[in-house]
Amino acid sequence: MSLQNTASGQKLSTDPVVAAKSASVSFASQLLPFLVGGGSGIIATTCIHPIDMVKVRLQLLGAGARSGKAPSPLDVARNIVAEGGFKGLYAGISAAWLRQATYATMRLGLFDRFLATLDTRATGKGRILGFGDRAMASLAAGGIAAAIANPAEVGLIRMQSDGMKPKVERANYRSVVDALVRVAKTEGVAALWQGAYPTVIRAMALNFGQLAFFSESKSYFKKNTSMSSLSITVAASGVGGFFASFFSLPFDFLKTRLQRGGHAYAGMLDCAVKVVKDEGPLRFYRGFGTYFLRIAPHTVITLIVADNINAALRR
Repeated sequence: MSLQNTASGQKLSTDPVVAAKSASVSFASQLLPFLVGGGSGIIATTCIHPIDMVKVRLQLLGAGARSGKAPSPLDVARNIVAEGGFKGLYAGISAAWLRQATYATMRLGLFDRFLATLDTRATGKGRILGFGDRAMASLAAGGIAAAIANPAEVGLIRMQSDGMKPKVERANYRSVVDALVRVAKTEGVAALWQGAYPTVIRAMALNFGQLAFFSESKSYFKKNTSMSSLSITVAASGVGGFFASFFSLPFDFLKTRLQRGGHAYAGMLDCAVKVVKDEGPLRFYRGFGTYFLRIAPHTVITLIVADNINAALRR
């Protein structure tokens, strides 16, 4: 069945089957960026989790002490392997997967949707999408996603730091679900949002550095170079990885200290003041090399996987 459009002479279908199919296609196109974001994030996290494990241990070692030789990432990795074998480098991987299934799914999916909306708005005003639009989309997507995914962050830090305690004091979490249930039972449900404030700010800083600079760099390389599509993605991912590391590491440091548990700090500001006073301001950037080695490959893998999946689906 169809109706004649008297203005254009075009036939508009009113078949319920066609309408349902059209609606399902539209819904799938809206959902796709979220699925691609989560899937690519999980793949990237599986590859770089050992580096993240070393980064967390580096941030927790030497808390409250200004002096003392900082351990090297290689020393920390050796200690982890000596304590629990090579599988120790993958402690907390279930929490990392949950984090990507929530955080990466939301931040990349929301960034895509926000950017599409801003692009439509910019086109309607007769201008092209700019860096300010990309920054706005990345900051909003990162903040919303981090607020939702904070329990997974708490579970990840608890599982990764558990091996630093004396054996008799270790919780020995079986999985991220076990960790979250036990934290909620012993410390209250609110403890699952411990460190949420620095986590949200860190996510906004990371998303801004990663996605805004990736998107802007990719656009620049396309216009001004003859690089292949893959080379452009890799180069833009590297740029995004560096700025993501630079902007977000201090907040990542604070969130790690707060989500470790205990009552050493009253909040983010108290933690920051005590770190500056007792350990020095440069402590916020301890392990920058390790952090960059964690962020840059994760950025490259995530964005290359996402780009290739999207390209394949478009074809």
